[in-house]
Amino acid sequence: MTDTFHIDVPHTDGDLAVIALFGEFDITAAPAVRTRALELIADGHPTLVADLAGVTFCDSSGLGALIGIWRCAREADGSLTLAAIPDRLRRLLNVTGMDTILPAHASVEAALSTRQDNRTSA
Repeated sequence: MTDTFHIDVPHTDGDLAVIALFGEFDITAAPAVRTRALELIADGHPTLVADLAGVTFCDSSGLGALIGIWRCAREADGSLTLAAIPDRLRRLLNVTGMDTILPAHASVEAALSTRQDNRTSA
């Protein structure tokens, strides 16, 4: 039995959007995640925080979607930050070396706080 996958956007503010993922982030879910993230970027939110606390499984398709989103965000002068990464996904990021490219925080609040700290010190 698979977890029903869904996407929420619980927060937008200026160029920032938080995209929260729930369920199995696999070959069937990855295109929807990429599409929603690219819509957010096109709508003026190129700085994305991906809340992964609700992800129960992630395969290479999910990882590929994150990489594609990161590239598109960078092309739009934005970024992709990961938050609340489940242990299994953290290991996948580590094994592939993506943990050195995609910044990560323990929670969405920590990611937003770091962003706010960077804005006030600039």
